[in-house]
Amino acid sequence: MHNDMQKQMQGYGLTTAQILYRLPDHPQFLQTYIWQDYDLAPNFPEMRNFLKFWQEKLDGPLHSVRYVHRQLISATEWRAMKGEFILQ
Repeated sequence: MHNDMQKQMQGYGLTTAQILYRLPDHPQFLQTYIWQDYDLAPNFPEMRNFLKFWQEKLDGPLHSVRYVHRQLISATEWRAMKGEFILQ
């Protein structure tokens, strides 16, 4: 099974974050960075690890982070079925 599908089966959903940060040489300007990965709500460990990495390793200080999360497979959409259809 593909790694992304495994994560979705474990409850991960697609998280997209819009990160605004200040340019190191021109702190009056804001720059946008879009980050997207599979993550677990409500604690968002993947996004928190990325933001921690950003604060420790990158020069542009964070201004704000806005994010949305969508669980791609929910209990109502996925169920085990017994049966098989053979075409040709």
